[in-house]
Amino acid sequence: MRIFANPNYNFIKWRWHALILSVAIIWTGVAMMYLRGGLPLGVDFSGGTTMVVQFAKPTSEDVVRKALDPVSADKVVQKYGPAAQNEIMIRLPMMKGQEEGTNLEAGVNQVTEALNAANVGSFTIPSKELVGPVVGADLKQKGIYATLFALAGILVYVAFRFRFTFALGAIVAAFHDILITLVFLSWFHYELSLNIIAAILTITGYSVNDTIVVFDRVRENQRLMRREPLDQIVNKSVNQTLGRTVITSGCTLLAVLALFLFGGEVLRGFAFTMLVGVITGTYSTVFIAAAIAIILSRRPPSQAAVPAQVRAKRA
Repeated sequence: MRIFANPNYNFIKWRWHALILSVAIIWTGVAMMYLRGGLPLGVDFSGGTTMVVQFAKPTSEDVVRKALDPVSADKVVQKYGPAAQNEIMIRLPMMKGQEEGTNLEAGVNQVTEALNAANVGSFTIPSKELVGPVVGADLKQKGIYATLFALAGILVYVAFRFRFTFALGAIVAAFHDILITLVFLSWFHYELSLNIIAAILTITGYSVNDTIVVFDRVRENQRLMRREPLDQIVNKSVNQTLGRTVITSGCTLLAVLALFLFGGEVLRGFAFTMLVGVITGTYSTVFIAAAIAIILSRRPPSQAAVPAQVRAKRA
């Protein structure tokens, strides 16, 4: 399927504008997160009470979520187990002064009173536990390690297949996507949870895959366009893969948008992260990764054209 007939857009011309825009967004977001005390952490990382509530009759998540509004604004309510069991898992953030093993019943009692006041029907609480701050810190540390190991693996793989400068360009683009995504999560007041960490790892792989497609075409064109400067080769390669990029990113964006609109409150943070990641991943492939590869290769057009001119004079 051909969307563009011989596209010849000068993407590389705007590389400095794109870099300045990205730096401005990242620094603005970092400043806002610093003033707000960092990115808010979900129950997975900050700790809190987790319980499973089993209802006598089918009860929707929205009804339970509305009933628990007086208890906490940062609660997490989601379906749990088979649908026939009518179970819902509820997670409350760590309350002030609450420590592991000392005040588990406080959150359970608040949930019980709120559900009884809302007349949601009879229910039981088959399981309950307290996720302490130590466990939350361990999960946060593992999430950071998972992201760093993924980036390190990507660096080794791209450096093995392409030039090392191209690998650095892919890693810079991946870091760019992560930072931009975190900035937008902060702007729209989403909490950092395990679901969002999973989405960040997903968009990192998605972005690098798109970048590798462009770099693979660059490697092929370098054999055919030996006398051309690198920026022209990269620009031609981006145009040649533009149709594939638009189709892949467009289809993924539509799927994630449907998940964001109809996936429910539990998947809202995951879907929003994927939305931002798909957009910024496509943007970074075209502008950031290619621009960094050109800058690090140290082959500006003026230097690349000198050998060709000398050869022409000698001929």
